[in-house]
This record gives sequence, C-alpha cells and structure tokens, in this order.
Amino acid sequence: MKYLILIFFVSISFSCSVSKLDRTHNFPTEEEKVSVLPDKNEVWVFIMAGQSNMAGRAFVTARDTIINKRILTINKQGELIYAKEPLHFYEPNKTGLDCGLSFGKYLIDKIPSNISILLIPTAIGGSSISQWIGDSLHRNVKLFTNFKEKVQVAKQYGNIKAILWHQGETDADKDESKFYTQRLSILFKKFRNLIENDSLPIFIGELGSYSKNPVQWSKINNCIKDYSMIDEKTAIIKTSDLKQLGDFEHFTSKSVRILGKRYANTYVKKMKESTK
Repeated sequence: MKYLILIFFVSISFSCSVSKLDRTHNFPTEEEKVSVLPDKNEVWVFIMAGQSNMAGRAFVTARDTIINKRILTINKQGELIYAKEPLHFYEPNKTGLDCGLSFGKYLIDKIPSNISILLIPTAIGGSSISQWIGDSLHRNVKLFTNFKEKVQVAKQYGNIKAILWHQGETDADKDESKFYTQRLSILFKKFRNLIENDSLPIFIGELGSYSKNPVQWSKINNCIKDYSMIDEKTAIIKTSDLKQLGDFEHFTSKSVRILGKRYANTYVKKMKESTK
C-alpha cells in the first residue's frame, strides 16, 4: 500500500513538472537579429493590441518558431528580429502562441514579394478598454504609453498599415459592457491620432463562443458589430467556430492560427476594396 501511495505521488509530481515544462518547451532559446535593415518603404507594420487572446496563451509548437525572413518583429529593446512565437514578451509566466506569425505567413503570399511584414506586440492580458483609454499601469505596463512607444519604434522601421485588436473579455460585465461601443470609439480615435492616420484600418476580433458567461460576451460582440457599422475603416474577425483551450477563456493553438489567417484575409479584402 505504501509503495502504491509513493508511486501515486511520484506520478503526480512528474505530471506537474512535465505540465510546467510543456508551456515553454518549444519556446526559442535564441533570437535572430536583422543585420541589414530593409528599406523602410518596403516594410508594412501591423500593431497587435488588446488583451490575452491577442497576447497569446496557446501552446507553441516547433513550426511556430520557424523563421521567414520577410516576417519581422521586435525584442524588448526595440531591436528588429526575425519573428518566432511567442511574439509578446510582457508576461513571461503567461505568454504563449498568438496569431501574429500565422497572420504574417498567410499575408506574405498575398502581397508584393519585395514587402516585409513587421509585427509589433503591445497586448497585455486582463486589460480592460478603460485601462487602455486611461493609460493605466496594468501588470507593470502603462498600456497607452507602451503603445505610443511601440508606434515610434514602428515608424523607424516601416509604414503602419493596420491595428489587429482583440479585447473585451474583461469588459464582459453588466456594468461595463454597456459602455463598450463608446469606448471603442474613444480608444480608436486615440490610436489613429497618435499614428496620424484618420483612415487607419483596425480589425476587431470577436470574443469566442465558449464562455461560461455567454450573455455578457455576446453583448460585447454586439457592441463590436454596432461600432463596425459606424466606422467603415474597421472589420470584424469572426470566431464563433473556434475552439477553447480548456479554460473557457482562450483559443487553442489551431484556432489561434486560423484567427491569424482570418485577420490576414480580412486585411487583403480591405486592401482590394480601397483600390477599386
């Protein structure tokens, strides 16, 4: 009996250790800096903003760390590096696979071959839209100040083409959701003013359909829809068929990659519409 109990506790201990290791098992151990900077006019910049489903919580696999020299990002020091997942570096104990690299891989096949893509990470898990508007300090990051700093970095390297936004889970509350449409308008105006482009496209990901709080999540999605009706420079990224990680909050790795492809496809569609 004692032997069986010992095996049980050893097994539990081993499982916990493996589980803890698994999250970072495929994280790259080295970054590859870009030694020769591309022509600024040939770099399209996309800023990733919002909370955890944009910051990335899914499992990183080896294929998510294979570089393509046309897909770039930045490190903590603001230096240009070749993109490998995870792209976000603000929450090292939480971060995982985000939709950025998937977005980039799909997009490079749809745009001129001389163009490189630069992905700028600014999303912070658990952040509310009012915190973004108010430049709150959240998880040791001043949200709008950090966004502003990253915009300046982005402008050094290329031309900002769009913002990829996914946020709202934190605002899915009966006292907060009723203000969400108005707050989207306020924040997106601040984004565009900062970037100095009133026509900057902003792509808004819906919240998933798997919540334990479906009524309030649905209200946020309705607010997103309402806002998109008054801002023609936005577009909604559908998520109703995407799967959850097991925590009823975050997308699976497969779903995150699909999400990235949908952001890219939506950008291409908007780009074609603007040239008609």
